[in-house]
Amino acid sequence: MDRYIGIDVHMQSCTVAVVGPSGKRVKLQVVPTLGAALVECVRAVAGQRHIHLEEGTQSAWLYELLSPHAVEVVVTVPERRTRGNKSDAEDAWGLAERLRRGALDVRVFKAPSVMTGLRAAVRAHVLLTRDLTRAKNRLQAVFRSRGLHEAGAELYAPTARTAWLARLPAALRELAVLLGEEHDALADLQTRAEKLLLQEAKRHQAVRLLATAPGIADIRAAYIVGVVGTPERFRTKRQFWSYCGLGIVTRASAQWVPRQGAMIRVTDVQTLGLNRKRQPLLKNVFKGAAHTVVVKLPQHPLSQDYQRKVAAGAKDKLALLTLARRLAAATLTMWKSKEAYDPAKHCAKKAA
Repeated sequence: MDRYIGIDVHMQSCTVAVVGPSGKRVKLQVVPTLGAALVECVRAVAGQRHIHLEEGTQSAWLYELLSPHAVEVVVTVPERRTRGNKSDAEDAWGLAERLRRGALDVRVFKAPSVMTGLRAAVRAHVLLTRDLTRAKNRLQAVFRSRGLHEAGAELYAPTARTAWLARLPAALRELAVLLGEEHDALADLQTRAEKLLLQEAKRHQAVRLLATAPGIADIRAAYIVGVVGTPERFRTKRQFWSYCGLGIVTRASAQWVPRQGAMIRVTDVQTLGLNRKRQPLLKNVFKGAAHTVVVKLPQHPLSQDYQRKVAAGAKDKLALLTLARRLAAATLTMWKSKEAYDPAKHCAKKAA
């Protein structure tokens, strides 16, 4: 008999709720967030176990830990609850019930044994690059606060920074010194993270394959492979667009109206923009790749197509979005077919 298990995970405790196939609440138990205790709790549930938990810091570990003891382990994006009562028990019952009814929203892909080293390197590079950018902004803000707008990139070089520090008031000079030292330390760590990422990327043929696409190169290709894992997750390019945050959200209502004795479908559809449930890193990758093609490869057929769209009256952002979608579709096709980028083949197709 099937048993549907919802686990509300916290740092120190997990609330485990078990629901039967008819929706009857069978069991509720609170266990410490320890591997042995969770395995023992799950194994004590008789029948075919189906587990549902939400994405979080410990979700990958729990997926790897509990997968051998269940028919399936499902991880979903946490839903926002603004009404009604909320507690650990209610959350656990809700997870189990949604799994029983199949009313799951957005599933999170988990593959603990696939490209573990590359995924860790991608995470390190992303976090340290983000921290380095924040350190640069903080350092620049100190000089801007005193009207020294022309400092620019010289602040990021320790030797050139000394002259600018002398132009600050004594009260702010020590702050700028500390922020400069923070920047220098993060710059060194970010360089090491980039070396680690490129080292891990060399081990995967898919990274070398995707790096042949315009605007992608090694780092962006490593991001794509590390985040996606396998291209078979996406049957069509539209599914991949939605995952990357490049899908168009539309709304339509009252689409059928009576005319001349028949019901006619109205094609008036409202466009609301891009989908918000997405992988933000991939959205940055493909939009950044599109910008690189436009700025640094003006003679490329994709860049020329972008220029024709803008000259014809298309908005710059929409033309850039079209280019990003074309690059995303191309990388998915390249990955599935294991073929390097062919501009003659790609650019002969019309933009989606």
